[in-house]
Amino acid sequence: MKIKVAPSILSADFSKLGVELKKAKAAGADLIHVDVMDGHFVPNITIGPVVVKFMRRVSRLPLDVHLMIQEPLKYLEAFVNAGSDMITVHIETVTLKQLRMIRRKLQKDRIKLGISLNPATPVAKIKPALALVDFVLVMSVNPGFGGQDFIPRAVGKVRQLRAIFSGDIAVDGGINERTAKLVKKAGANIMVAGSYIFGAKNIKQAINSLR
Repeated sequence: MKIKVAPSILSADFSKLGVELKKAKAAGADLIHVDVMDGHFVPNITIGPVVVKFMRRVSRLPLDVHLMIQEPLKYLEAFVNAGSDMITVHIETVTLKQLRMIRRKLQKDRIKLGISLNPATPVAKIKPALALVDFVLVMSVNPGFGGQDFIPRAVGKVRQLRAIFSGDIAVDGGINERTAKLVKKAGANIMVAGSYIFGAKNIKQAINSLR
């Protein structure tokens, strides 16, 4: 599968976010990863639909909106209307019934659905959900803050998933040139990276190294 790179705006300079998005596109990014945190599901607060709406205005790259929030159904419509191309929810925050509802809504709007799992959540927890989603996002750090160290057991999770899932598998957290090799070998094909890309002197070189 084609290796895709998704810079995470969590590590971007928000004082010039439009410029950062354009730099990422010029450097060869395939999509943009948008971390949405509510201060409940994770111990941090980031952005909401308004910021996604303005990101949509300045970038035509696909926006993967990662909802690290306690009640994704409550805010789904707002993020759809803001211009999301992909929406990822956490298995820890939804029931299968709710996931089916989300799936129907996103299919109607031609938006891809992803399911994510935290480092402490076993792959078995998301198996029943795999038939409903387009892609899986494996968290390789505990969600909430950027710049954390990669958790090695994520590699085994990717390997387990690739054995039972044919869609895209993304990995988010502590991704750099070294850890990207590990998860790619295990079967992942989307590398989500924040500080490694936006903190690099040469963004294009950083993106290319992840491929």
